[in-house]
Amino acid sequence: MAIRTMAAILAVGTAVPPNIIYQSNYPDYYFNATNSEHLSELKEKLTRICIGTDIKKRHFYLTEEMLKDHPNLATHRGPTLDSRNQLLVPGVTNLAKDAAEQALKEWSQPRSRITHLILHTGSGCVSMPGPDYELLNLLGLEPTVNRIMIFHNGCYAGGTLLRLAKDIAENNPDARILAICSESSLSLFRSPSEDDLDSLVGQALFGDGAGAVIVGSNPDLSEERPLYEIVSASQSMIPGTAHDGVGGHVAEAGFVLFLKPAVPTHISNNIRKCLSKAFEPLGITDWNSLFWIVHPGGRKILDEIENELKLDKQKLLATRQVLEEYGNIFSGGVFFVMDEMRKRSKKQGMVTTGEAAEFGVLLGFGPGLTIETTVLRSMEIPIDT
Repeated sequence: MAIRTMAAILAVGTAVPPNIIYQSNYPDYYFNATNSEHLSELKEKLTRICIGTDIKKRHFYLTEEMLKDHPNLATHRGPTLDSRNQLLVPGVTNLAKDAAEQALKEWSQPRSRITHLILHTGSGCVSMPGPDYELLNLLGLEPTVNRIMIFHNGCYAGGTLLRLAKDIAENNPDARILAICSESSLSLFRSPSEDDLDSLVGQALFGDGAGAVIVGSNPDLSEERPLYEIVSASQSMIPGTAHDGVGGHVAEAGFVLFLKPAVPTHISNNIRKCLSKAFEPLGITDWNSLFWIVHPGGRKILDEIENELKLDKQKLLATRQVLEEYGNIFSGGVFFVMDEMRKRSKKQGMVTTGEAAEFGVLLGFGPGLTIETTVLRSMEIPIDT
């Protein structure tokens, strides 16, 4: 028995590195690792920033052993691109593999049915063939899989991958797309400087992780269990924010970040317009009637969205939980929130994956400033999950 041809998310998987640093210990770790204990005022500033993030802990691919082998990573603007690529390419690939394995296990179908592989990373690692090529071999996928490698879209790319996967699935009914975002903040790690406070903010926010989904249309309900239908997916750029938001570039020193304080305000000032356009076809104007899967970009962003839309406090709890446990995991964060959402739904005794709401929204934010708005419809929770 098959349902209508709208693309659906059939499985979700997440993965994080084993190295954990608690937020309360991060300033000591960071200033010790970069031999910067003498910069006491900057350390006090980072401590204040960390306290205000609402982050409890983060996972990191970078270890003390790596820093010993590559001491140039602890400089501020030293030529470290070779060292970073040497570490990041296998790191991003293996994180992606771990998340994909979780999704494939949940899907429980033969891997030979995967027809497309989409991989995104904004972590500064670039190689040819890319991590997608190595990932295909690590996962034992067919050599005929259609690969799409995307670099440096930024934190909104989880929504981008869903939009792309939806188009592929609905134009190829037998397609099964494995879409993964894999990220590491190693590309941003460097010693502190008074001349680069944006980097200091980044040290307090970002963590490492990978999120994966399997997307397809016409799921066979005797074998597959859709979690969320992808009703629509769209992207919008906020004019005039290219240099007053978030962004950066790859340099010899790694990925050089800028992160402006106006980001939360820009997003909150434009979020209603994106939502109205996305939900007008469904006749939905009550934002509290939706479930919410929002990129865990930071506490201030979530606070301003909540205030602008007058959302009930529980609406962003899944996102806040992910932010607390993992920090800002870049593009893969929305898949962690999606996983948390369906787990919370089951724990609360709900019959659907959307915490008692039929329709919901997935929001990604990133450089541009760019907003990805994905309308989802929750499905019934499988009995044995």
